[in-house]
Amino acid sequence: MAYTVEKVTSNIRYLRKKNGYTQAQLAEKLDIKRSLVGAYEEGRAEPKLSTLVNIAQLFNITLDELITLNLAESTGVKQVGNESGGKLRVLAITVDKEEKENIELVPYKASAGYLNGYADPEFIEDLPRFKLPMLGAGGTYRAFEISGDSMLPIASGTVIVGRFIDEWSSIKDGTPCIIVSQKEGVVFKRIYNKAPDSTVLRLHSDNPVYAPYELHMGDILEIWEAKAYISSTFPIADISLDKLSSIVLDLQKEVQKLKKAE
Repeated sequence: MAYTVEKVTSNIRYLRKKNGYTQAQLAEKLDIKRSLVGAYEEGRAEPKLSTLVNIAQLFNITLDELITLNLAESTGVKQVGNESGGKLRVLAITVDKEEKENIELVPYKASAGYLNGYADPEFIEDLPRFKLPMLGAGGTYRAFEISGDSMLPIASGTVIVGRFIDEWSSIKDGTPCIIVSQKEGVVFKRIYNKAPDSTVLRLHSDNPVYAPYELHMGDILEIWEAKAYISSTFPIADISLDKLSSIVLDLQKEVQKLKKAE
């Protein structure tokens, strides 16, 4: 195959993301400026031969492979769910100074970009992040701002904090989860397995107005089991006049019992 700038541009970007480097980290390893890495990946500049040699050595490939092959296609990499084993993976996280994982927040406006950036360390690094001590240690957590009324009484704008699920086949029916898929985007639903050996999940809304639907595991990128939520909207208590009357009657009976016992 012939050498083209497009192949080199694509390969540098592919190799960097595949190995979990930010542009700054790759620049440091190659002893060049970060802006140059960005220019290489966008095709605005062409690497020197010495830089190409250093890139090939860093990623343990030949110079010929770097400049002539389309590495993403030749490796057959696909970032989708594993239907046969039921395994999913978190492909990018952030940590604090003590190497403890953060909780990254995906605002609703960033949910569309998340479909392309969920495996990109730079995209994840740019997200807001925080800590919630009550969640304890163990597991990887991420927060998503939801939109719409399909999961009422949890209101639109609520932030759902989820723990990453790698064994999707172990999810119990009725578990509320954030599901990330190329087909539906980022959604908050209750998950039901269609059958123990099925590769199809059935997604239900708490709002009965919305009909359940099925999603094939091959379309799913990530599943986050809901563990907490943050909202500035408090649920409205559903207390009718009949319920209030019943509560008052029960209280009156309790008071009468206490008087008889005196």
